[in-house]
Formats: sequence, C-alpha cells, structure tokens
Amino acid sequence: MLGLEGQSPGVPLEEVTVAPPRFDVSGLTAIVGAEHVHTDALARARFGTGKSTPDLLRQRAGDVTTAPDAVVRPGSHDEVLAVLAYAASAGLICVPHGGRTSVVGGLVPESSSATGTVAIDLTRMNALLDVDPVSRTATLQAGVRAPDAERLLAEHGFTLGHFPQSFEYATIGGFAATRSSGQASAGYGRFDAMVVGLTVATPRGTIETGRAPASAAGPDLRHLFLGSEGAFGIITSVTVRVRPVKQLAYQGWRVESFADGLEIVRKLAQDGPLPAVLRLSDEMETMLQHSGEGCLLITGSAGDVSVPGAEPLGEEPGEKWLRGRYEGPYLRDSLLDAGAFVETLETAAFWSRIPALYAAVREAITDAFVLCHVSHVYETGASLYFTVVSPSMTLDEWTRAKAAASDAILAAGGTITHHHGVGTDHRDWYVREVGALGIEALQAVKRALDPNATLNPGILLPPV
Repeated sequence: MLGLEGQSPGVPLEEVTVAPPRFDVSGLTAIVGAEHVHTDALARARFGTGKSTPDLLRQRAGDVTTAPDAVVRPGSHDEVLAVLAYAASAGLICVPHGGRTSVVGGLVPESSSATGTVAIDLTRMNALLDVDPVSRTATLQAGVRAPDAERLLAEHGFTLGHFPQSFEYATIGGFAATRSSGQASAGYGRFDAMVVGLTVATPRGTIETGRAPASAAGPDLRHLFLGSEGAFGIITSVTVRVRPVKQLAYQGWRVESFADGLEIVRKLAQDGPLPAVLRLSDEMETMLQHSGEGCLLITGSAGDVSVPGAEPLGEEPGEKWLRGRYEGPYLRDSLLDAGAFVETLETAAFWSRIPALYAAVREAITDAFVLCHVSHVYETGASLYFTVVSPSMTLDEWTRAKAAASDAILAAGGTITHHHGVGTDHRDWYVREVGALGIEALQAVKRALDPNATLNPGILLPPV
C-alpha cells in the first residue's frame, strides 16, 4: 500500500557481538545459582531493549550497546532481595524485566557512574500462590505471564479480565509497574484498580501493602509502586481481585462521525449501559484498518447491548476485531520490512477537553497518516490512542514529531501517558506534568528506598 521496496530484516541476534561483562558475576551466582546467571551474548542482547520502534530499529542494525552485563533469574522474593542488596553494595544497576513489552524506553536506564548493569528476569517466579474464592482475590508472582494467569485462574472459575495488546507476553508484575489498562477495562477496570495488595523488594528490605479492601490508615503505599516502573522497588507478587469467567459477545456499530461517536460513548460511560469493551475508531482508522466509511464502534458485552444513535453492523466486525486484537505489533514489524515507519502514542483527558486534544495531536504530526481511536472510557473522560504511519519518516523525524505531539498533549490538558508508561521517552514531559515539587517528593522516596540509585535510574525520574 505504501509503495516501498522491502528492507533487510536486519542482523540476527545470534550474530551480534557483545562486550564482555564489566564485573565478576560470582557474587550473583552465589545467590541464585550459576545456572540462573547468563552472560552469553544472545541472552544479554535480548534483554537490551523493549519493543518501541526505535528499539526495533536498533535491534535490526545489530546495535547492542544497551545490553546488560548479566541476566539474572531469581526464583523467589528472598533471592530478589539478596540480588538488590548485593548490587547496591557493588555499585551495579538493576533493571526488572517481565515480558519486555515496554514501548517507551522503560528498560534502558541512564547512569554514568554504574560499574555494570544487571537485568533481573522475573519469569521464573511464575506461580499462582493463593486463591480466595470467598473474597474473590488471587495472589500471583510477578513473573506470571498474562495467558498463564488466565489459565491458572480459569481452573478456579475466575478471570482477571485484563487483555491489553501486550497480553501474549506481558507479566503480572509488569502490569502493576506500568499501570496497564486492558481492552476490556470499561467492564473490568484498569489493572491498578484490580490490585488489592503488593509485595515489593527494595535494596533496603521488603514492603508489603494491602490488608483490607479499603482503609483510612494514611496514604495508600500501593500507589508508590503502581506505575513506578521499577524505580522504587521490584514487585515480586501481586494480590488482585478476580471475577467469574463470562463469555462476551462482540458487535460492530457505525456512527456518522468521530464527533458523534464521542457523544455516544460519553453517554454510555456516564449513563450506561456500559459494555465491558467500548472502542471507537475515527474516520481515518476506520477507512485504513476496517475498510469502512464513517466511524466504527466495537462493543463487547456479556448481555444484550444497545447503542442509541449508532447503526448496528452485527457480530462480524466485532468478531474480526477480536481475532486481530493482538496483531498490531506484528503488523508493525511487517511494515518495517517494507520500509514503512509505524509508531503509536496515547493520552487521556476529561471529556470536555477530548475534541481539542484530538485536534492538537493530529495538527502536531505532519507528513504521516494519523489514525486514532478511543481505547478506554470513564465517567469523567477517555483515552485517545494514535497510530502514526509514514512511508518515509526517519527516526530523527519521529523524535521531533513525538516531542511536538507531547507538547501539544500537555498544552491541551491531557496526560502524557494513559497506559504505556513513562520510561525515558516521556520522562521530561512527566516532570512538567507533575511539577517540580512533586518530582522532589518522589526523589525523596527514591533516596529512602534506593539510596544508591540501584533501581532503573533515569526511568520515571531524572537522574540525580
């Protein structure tokens, strides 16, 4: 469609050369065992980046300069504690890894003083620890991948109902550390709303939160770690509320314009009936992704759903979306093979600001196709998810366009990220959004829990 000749798929990871580790790993092998410490080039190269388009372009070029010196796979909370304590004493940086699906630079720390970097792969910690069917809660270790979590919970008749696009690879700990939001969030809520308790390892010890469904016992410490992206501690287990498994039926609806669609989904979010899935594509996305006119609205509900003001299209569009809902990242790789540049960004705002926010982001990005959909809705506002496709945009041009879009988001009253996280990509705008005093307070938390800046420096907060 874009008329470009294919490009080379890049340098296979198996062929890259990585510099030797900068430190002796015997201290780490003494904690977790030699079989769980990896210094080979392939393992280290795999843990050097996330899944943003800039990350993928670096991988294709064989650039492994961000590879850690070692990959460590602890098997318990106590082993994570011991690794952090050792790393702090040795001047090492630790970066927690789950499914490595970050698209905002969340896995590439910034530090000029470290003696080495350790990637802490949590995927050995993959057990369902407890199910309380009376309270409808479950406790899972942080390294449980989302499909495994659903399988384990289904054996007890429950589901999380959390299905983000990263579902096939992302982990429970990653969901918590990034404030993930799934495609059925209208019915099941964001992941941070599901979390009732956390166990966290820090270089100075353990913090456990959540002993009741609600409490007035001071500020809720869960929210220091939900969204913290590993900067304050490493989440090792998560207690979540679960719900009985229900089958959803998916349908498509046509609305005349994006403006009309915004009014329709706002009324559903505020007055009901609210489906578990509610997703509205603008005209450009509907035309390019769904081959239709007007705007496509997708609903997913356990019962009958009515959408006043929309033309029903039946089950086929909804079922088609369901079948392809995890295909976006694979499509991006295919387009890169064809020489096309594809990236995404997202934000959220109150309903009254959504039209101006939508226009501002589209105006900030030029020389590209800009597609958008409403991905998540609330009584007070919604999230906008933009996809940018260009036949010729370079990485430098995207960096400038993303900065312009980020400036426009803040100027229009939006948040710099709704569910992708902060990482290094959004950090400078996060500083502006939170304000100097807010950042100073968070840096005080960082000093209290991580005095040697062992944990993911430069991610979330500016390096100090």
